[in-house]
Amino acid sequence: MTGSPAVDPDQVCALILAAGEGQRLRPLTTVRPKALCPVGNVPLLDRALRRVGALGFVGPARVAVNACYLGEQVVAHVGDRAHLSVEPGSPLGTSGGVGRLRSWIDGRGVLVGNADGYLARPDAPPGADIAALLDGWAGDTVRLLGQRLTDPTETGGFAGHRFAGFSLLPWRYVSRLSAEFGNLVRTVWRPAEAAGELEVVTFEGTYLDTGTPRDYLAANLHAAGGASLVDPTATVTGVVDRAVIGAGAMVHGSAVRSVVWPDAQVAADEQLTDVIRLGADLTVPAG
Repeated sequence: MTGSPAVDPDQVCALILAAGEGQRLRPLTTVRPKALCPVGNVPLLDRALRRVGALGFVGPARVAVNACYLGEQVVAHVGDRAHLSVEPGSPLGTSGGVGRLRSWIDGRGVLVGNADGYLARPDAPPGADIAALLDGWAGDTVRLLGQRLTDPTETGGFAGHRFAGFSLLPWRYVSRLSAEFGNLVRTVWRPAEAAGELEVVTFEGTYLDTGTPRDYLAANLHAAGGASLVDPTATVTGVVDRAVIGAGAMVHGSAVRSVVWPDAQVAADEQLTDVIRLGADLTVPAG
């Protein structure tokens, strides 16, 4: 793990949370789970796995993924790249998802990432951009990745920051979690804050949780870097301007500041602006 933080690799594992229903992102998430929605033509889950993989968390012994809603898609997509925890019934939330994996975590600290988080830092590649979370960690505090609050009236943050997709949990907190529905805010983060055991590591880059069509589109346009990102297998005979065009898509009309999913179609008489297109006619406004 050259260039990775000095943390004993046997004492820390990683978990990517990918079980959620993504209700705010519907109807996109009626087709595929939020974790597999593409950003910059890369599924969000793959972005998260690459990020922790760059820190050495690779393979079923070191990284896990939980699944529930449309879980069969997540299971097939992950394959043998990670340990899989398939939650029965409804998703267990962030806390229950971690609690259900206690026997796999087995005494280690755990780096927990939300699959739906889009992170980008121009001065550091994935992995290096969050490495400060692990740097010098002694295993006795809870750490959060956070972005500084710019609005003084915003509430619900931590030490002047809003959560930015990743947290690092010591085993003594994980060991108390059950496999029942709950969220880490209430079961770990706030209790650690009250005990003086919460540390916030500032993330200086761009973070979006992609939970709404607006933020999902914003993440795609950011990934495109102010230009268009067109998969080599897409067919474009129309106009593409600051858009992301997926594999096998066909664009004969125009797509401006939009996302065209893999295998989707834009007819010659269509002009799409600030939308996400699925299939031949499902269009989701980002407003």
